[in-house]
Amino acid sequence: MSPSDSEVAEADLRFAAWMRENLDHAAEHFGVTITGEPVHGWRLLSIGAPARSGQGRRWLRVVTEQPPWARGAWWVGNAEANVITGLRKPHVLDTHEWEIPGVRRQRAELMTYLSGRACAAENVLRQELDLPESWWHRLRGSLDTLADFPTDRRHKTEPEITGRLNRIGARRPVLDWETVHGDLHWANLLQPELGLLDWSLWGRGPAGTDAATLYCYSLLAPRTAATVWHTFVDILDAPSGTTALLHVAARLLRRVESGDHPELAPPLHQLVERLTQR
Repeated sequence: MSPSDSEVAEADLRFAAWMRENLDHAAEHFGVTITGEPVHGWRLLSIGAPARSGQGRRWLRVVTEQPPWARGAWWVGNAEANVITGLRKPHVLDTHEWEIPGVRRQRAELMTYLSGRACAAENVLRQELDLPESWWHRLRGSLDTLADFPTDRRHKTEPEITGRLNRIGARRPVLDWETVHGDLHWANLLQPELGLLDWSLWGRGPAGTDAATLYCYSLLAPRTAATVWHTFVDILDAPSGTTALLHVAARLLRRVESGDHPELAPPLHQLVERLTQR
């Protein structure tokens, strides 16, 4: 028997409270004071909040995972992104890990603080954004800088991408690769000064992945989606951009199947149909 909505909500409240306890533990470990309201990430699996240390403002983040999965590139992505220069992003200052044996493993990261506010409270953009042309120019420049950054990290492998494309009936090769952020949605972008958050998934991926991700997450706000397309038209309108768009759409449709953002399904299906008819 599936749990009721009220049982799921109660379980989420308990898990969120437990994550707050993890955040407090991390603050005590690092000797910092939490100074603002915590925010939760996808499915409550991460929590972060502004904090203050003797050296100034900081951001404190804790992520949790089952022990067998608490490893690999994504687990240390934020810290490994310290090597990236030329764009505005947090810098990890210290890390701390602990485990409830056989149950969950936690990783805390103390970071530099970036001023500003998220462009949206969640991944999907539901209202139009009025961002100045200079913001879009800096975003394009930041992603161009990132694309050329050398790394051995992998965002996704070609077999993983091919598998996703096959699920939506799109058989296309990956023509070009570049370094990508890998999760460029609206909750990971700051305004009024551009900042790029959450570098867990960065690495080599299909060229155009970041522009395609932002475009797909903008489909419920057509005017902003049009601005994304205009900003990255040379990327998204190229054959490699079509592959990136189809790959991202396939990934998000899989998320829709698991209950995330069901309202994205119609525009994503329309996008896939338009692209596969080219």
